[in-house]
Amino acid sequence: MRKKVYFLLAFFMLPLLTMAQTKVDASEIIAKINRGEAVSYKNAEITGDLDMTKLKNMKLKNEKDSKYDSKEYISTVTAPIIFENCTFKGDVLAYFNPDNGINIVNQKNEVYNTNFEKEVRFEDCTFEKATAFKYSEFEEKVSFAGSRFKEEALFKYSEFEKRADFNKADFRELANFKYVTFPVAADFKGATFDDDADFKYAKFENGVNMQQATFNDLANFKYTKFSAPANLKGARFNGSTDFKYTKLGNRSVDLATLQARNK
Repeated sequence: MRKKVYFLLAFFMLPLLTMAQTKVDASEIIAKINRGEAVSYKNAEITGDLDMTKLKNMKLKNEKDSKYDSKEYISTVTAPIIFENCTFKGDVLAYFNPDNGINIVNQKNEVYNTNFEKEVRFEDCTFEKATAFKYSEFEEKVSFAGSRFKEEALFKYSEFEKRADFNKADFRELANFKYVTFPVAADFKGATFDDDADFKYAKFENGVNMQQATFNDLANFKYTKFSAPANLKGARFNGSTDFKYTKLGNRSVDLATLQARNK
């Protein structure tokens, strides 16, 4: 009888023990990345800042003669990183500028960027703080499908060499994709933009899927270059829009024309 009681207690305590084991310190992940190991976590809570900008393989990309010019340091993630249904309690950084992009007299402007050689997946994840991938180069497929960004999602100047998937992503603050080129059809189907969606100067070289996407604030596609298929079927624009100088192929196009193509 006593054994049965112990067994039942252990059985009911198992979920609690499992939940306790899901917390992972970001430093553990950085250590794996520095060893060149693949990173894979599911149903985990990541504590601390996941700062990938100062890895062991960090190199100085350029150094100018002028004391006012910037130094750019590049770190490289050499193995796949995969997160499924994870919550990031701290910042997730692949870009860092301690001077916030402002050069000050007699002060060096140092910029730290991170590139990714293998697959990158943050699927159904929650980012509770800053997310910065500005200038990052992604050599393989990238997926943030189903993820929630509670602060700015910074992808400005990012380079995607293959497919970028933001299907059903939820952007609570600014979604910054300014100057991004998508060489493969990008997927923003069902994505929600509660704040500004900045695609100014972005290029969709092989189409984009924005079916059922919702734009609740400024949808900025000024100077954006679309190519077919540009699918905006069912997309809702509840805020202001800017499609000035927007092109589809070599022709100027406005929002009404883009939407009419998918009816």
